[in-house]
Amino acid sequence: MSVVPVRSRAAVVVGVMGLVALSPLAGRQAAAQQDFSAVQIKATHVGGNVYMLEGSGGNIGVSTGPDGTLIVDDQFAPLADKIRAALQEIGKSADQAQLKFVLNTHWHGDHTGGNVEFGAEAPIIAHDNVRKRLSTPQEIMGNVTEPLPDEGLPVITFAESVSIHFNGEEIKAIYLPNGHTDGDAMIMFTGSNVVHMGDDFFTGRFPFVDLNAGGNAMGLVHNIQKALEVIPADATLIPGHGPVSTVEDLKAYHHMLMETIHYVMDKKNAGATVEEIQAEGLPSEWDEWGTGFINADRWIGIIYQSLAQGGMEHQHEDGLHEHDGGH
Repeated sequence: MSVVPVRSRAAVVVGVMGLVALSPLAGRQAAAQQDFSAVQIKATHVGGNVYMLEGSGGNIGVSTGPDGTLIVDDQFAPLADKIRAALQEIGKSADQAQLKFVLNTHWHGDHTGGNVEFGAEAPIIAHDNVRKRLSTPQEIMGNVTEPLPDEGLPVITFAESVSIHFNGEEIKAIYLPNGHTDGDAMIMFTGSNVVHMGDDFFTGRFPFVDLNAGGNAMGLVHNIQKALEVIPADATLIPGHGPVSTVEDLKAYHHMLMETIHYVMDKKNAGATVEEIQAEGLPSEWDEWGTGFINADRWIGIIYQSLAQGGMEHQHEDGLHEHDGGH
C-alpha cells in the first residue's frame, strides 16, 4: 500500500475506468466467492486529516488523528485485513490507527460488505433506511442480498443529519433523500474541507440509480443541486466511484444530469417509448460518460422509469423546465 498525492483533473478520465469492475450488484454472497487476492489498497491523501482508500468497490474515506480512525464505507469483507493494513500505514501511531467509528453512505454491498468485520471493532453509523435495508432481504437487478448479521448493522441511525466531533473537526453526515437509494448520506469533513459524496456522485460517468430501493434520477439531480449550494467552492470531493474530484467535476456531473434528463423527458413527453429513445441514443457529447458501469442505454432506462414513477416533484426547483444548461 502506498500513499499518493491528490491526482490532477487530467487523471480523472483514466482513473474512473475502474468503474467497470465496481460490481455493486454482485451482492455479498457473490463477493464471498470472488477472488480478491490481487486487489491492492491504494491510499490518497485528500486534505487535512482525510485520506481515500481505493481497492474493489466504493471508495473509502478515512479520518486519522489523535482521536483515532474513522472510516466512511468499507468495501467487501474479504478485503478487511488489507484495509486494516492500509489504516495502520496511514496512522502515525497505533493509537491513531485504532478504529473508532464506521459510517455508511448507503446500503449497497460494495460499500457495506466489510461491516461484518469492522462492526465488531467500532460502532456503525448510517441513515435509518440503511439499517432497515441491511437487516432485511433486498433485491437488486435480480440478485437477492441476504440480511447482514447483527454485528454488521448500524447501531446509531439518523433521519436528517448527525455530527461526530472527531480529530479536531465536525464530521457531518447529511441525508440525501431518494437519489441513488433512499438512504444516501454525504459526509462533510468540515475542518479538512473534504466531502465524501457516496454513490450520489460517479465522477465523469453515468450513475447507477437503484430504483427498487427508493432511488430516482430526479431526486438525484435535486440532491446534487442542494449539495452544490452547501459545499465550499474549494472543497475536495471523494466520489462513490472514481478519483479524488473537485467541485467543478461535481458541477459537470450536475450539468450532465440536467441535460440528459431533460433530453429523455422531452422525448417521452412527445410520445417516444424507452426503446425508441435508446435506439436513437443520447447526443454525442455524452458518449464518454457511458463508458463506465452504466452505459447510455441503461441510463436512458433509469431516467425513463424515474419519470414514470412520478419523480417530477423537484422539476421547478432544479430548473428542468428553464433548462439553462449552464454552470
